[in-house]
Amino acid sequence: MAHVQAHWITFANEKGGTGKSTTAVHVAVALAYGGAQVVAFDLDHRQRTMCRYFENRADTMARRGIELPTAECHTIDGVDEQAFNTLVSEKAAGADFIVVDTPGRDDPLARSAATQADTLVTPMNDSFVDFDLIGQVEGESFKVKKLSFYAELIWEARIKRGRAQIEQNRREMDWVVVRNRTGYTEARNMARIEKALSEMAKRVGFRTAKGLSERVIYRELFPSGLTLLDKGQLGDLGTSHLVARQELRGLVASLNLPRHGSDISQAAAR
Repeated sequence: MAHVQAHWITFANEKGGTGKSTTAVHVAVALAYGGAQVVAFDLDHRQRTMCRYFENRADTMARRGIELPTAECHTIDGVDEQAFNTLVSEKAAGADFIVVDTPGRDDPLARSAATQADTLVTPMNDSFVDFDLIGQVEGESFKVKKLSFYAELIWEARIKRGRAQIEQNRREMDWVVVRNRTGYTEARNMARIEKALSEMAKRVGFRTAKGLSERVIYRELFPSGLTLLDKGQLGDLGTSHLVARQELRGLVASLNLPRHGSDISQAAAR
């Protein structure tokens, strides 16, 4: 594939229920608020959570007669890797960012999208059930004993990316493990997970970022397609909503995405 010059962000986790689609939508809208052209691809053709979110957003704009920053979203179904790459090249021509949401299961296109990402975001809940996606720990000491297949896949992809970085003008892959819903984790277990993540990060080269807490507001916004950035459309916001917006701003900033960075932070702050 002739790599599209847009910055490619893939949200990938082979386990469901980690807030992957919610995080992807909010980051995409934050980028759009920063003035970026964002093209999104939803690889989960069964659930279509990301594209449904943007469809709900379009319906709300039409119903209220308003314009909001948004992303163009495409559901991908029944194509192989080559056809998908061709579609990305066509649909994302001239875009600033590509955002890909993958299904919560092992899938050939999801693996391809993960290995092609400039920024790979792996959301996880703070539990060793989710940590198992990255690596296995000892039952007594909680020390990391081996990498998972997924971690080895990304490790190998980063090595290949490093070899092609100069000759193909590719960016170095930035792998970010985003810790969602940390507020629901018992303190001792959180400390164990932090230690295991720190050890694993040194071995495979990812970094961690604080994600989105478990809040009802995220579920309530889905039918309207609105996000925490759409302040003028949300009515009076409570303290928890304002804290959630601050979390989102912190997450977007921690991804260190190129172009429009200051605009994105300012949009999230507003």
